[in-house]
Amino acid sequence: MYFRRDSRIVDGLARRSFFEGVQAWGFLVLTNAIKLMIGVIMLMVPVRAADRPNILFVLVDDLRFDDIACAPGAPPFLKTPHIDRLAREGAMFTNAFVTTPLCSPSRASFLTGLYAHHHGITDNTDRSPATHRLNTFPLQLQRAGYETAFLGKWHMGNDNTPRPGFSYWLCMKGQGQATDPVVNENGRDIRLQGYVTDLLTEKTEALLRKKRDAPFAIYLSHKALHPNTRQASDGSTSPINGGGFIPAPRHRELYPLGDVEIPRRPNYGVPPLDKPILTRRIDDLPPLGHGTVIADQQILDRLRMLAAVDEGLGRLLKVMEEVGQLDNTLIVLAGDNGFFYGEHGLYKERRLAYEESIRMPLLMRYPARIAAGSRPDRFALNLDIAPTLLDFAGVPPSAPMDGRSLTPLFADGEAAWRKSFLIEYYTDTVFPRVRNMGYKAVRTERYKYIRYTDLAGMDELYDLQVDPYELRNIIKTADGRAVLPELRTQLNRLVEHLSR
Repeated sequence: MYFRRDSRIVDGLARRSFFEGVQAWGFLVLTNAIKLMIGVIMLMVPVRAADRPNILFVLVDDLRFDDIACAPGAPPFLKTPHIDRLAREGAMFTNAFVTTPLCSPSRASFLTGLYAHHHGITDNTDRSPATHRLNTFPLQLQRAGYETAFLGKWHMGNDNTPRPGFSYWLCMKGQGQATDPVVNENGRDIRLQGYVTDLLTEKTEALLRKKRDAPFAIYLSHKALHPNTRQASDGSTSPINGGGFIPAPRHRELYPLGDVEIPRRPNYGVPPLDKPILTRRIDDLPPLGHGTVIADQQILDRLRMLAAVDEGLGRLLKVMEEVGQLDNTLIVLAGDNGFFYGEHGLYKERRLAYEESIRMPLLMRYPARIAAGSRPDRFALNLDIAPTLLDFAGVPPSAPMDGRSLTPLFADGEAAWRKSFLIEYYTDTVFPRVRNMGYKAVRTERYKYIRYTDLAGMDELYDLQVDPYELRNIIKTADGRAVLPELRTQLNRLVEHLSR
């Protein structure tokens, strides 16, 4: 009896364990189903601002890589304390470049992550209809729940009406103007009163103080450091009110001429006699050299214009601190292309592939993921900005991009990275000296090979390791002939791969 009773007890325990197992299995299935439903719902709900970084992208027109005080080779008298703060508390890239050193193509590359031959904005002529169709990173961020804004100089055509992808729009026509600019604000033209850099700062401050539930992405595009000019549909420019570089009234006496010394690079004023593309006889243009360099007063006026940009950045940093969003905001500052301060005798012709024209400053601050004082030295390109900002926001690009996210460069270890990149320029007619000067070039860690596409016999080759100022074109030397085949192969490979 005892054994049988014990068997019944065992049988009862077994049956109870079975039913408890079924019950537990059903509970697990139900729990997982609920979790799945919650996950689907969460994907459908916009992510809160606290879950993704805000973004502030600041673009400064024609800002050279060494126009900021924290950069090697900067003028010793220059003061840019708030830009320097970004470098001190974040990253300053030491090898950042634009892929087309000209305003409109470069701006389109920042926005799209594409080379000029892919986005189609190949020069400064009025291509307004095409710019309404660009697949920009703000458009993709807006679709992902970001509140987006554009303020300042669009400079891809003279049409200043709103483009897709922006919740707020404030845009000047073409180049804009230094004082009392006419802007299109959300579809309506109005005239603002005051100095343009300060006005753009004030409008951005107001956006930063706005209470919102979604993260923001603000694209602040300064007119500075460009001269006061009007741009025609063919890309040509004419002065406004005398033209020139116009500092804010409070900065006109900053860095007094005669009290400061402007540093010169070793290629300053050097006639480019080994560069046949620059020694051509064109109309009545004088030969390049000391007689064709930019005046000291103009350099100082550019740096005086920068003072208002830097002060404005300081105001924006302060506002973000006050509203508790500074460390939750990815801040990026860059220039759209370089500028010549008389190197090789050049001044306005910044379309060329030399270092002073293609290098750009690039600084990023976001303490959660970027270590203070970082100095990434890998090649960073303007077309990397769009995929980088989307990556930080957790938004996959909606279409393939030529650029790549820079975020691996902030992580520990050595990321596999590009060893060379393509530079391209499509000739225009704004300046006679750059007539028929289209080119494709490859820049490696050591060499630069420039193949001119409109004229034969003009190509150039530089060994940047021994000649960082590009003073000696070695394309016809024994050293040049030894490396030229490989560089031609690299250039052809880049052109072929990036043309798909």
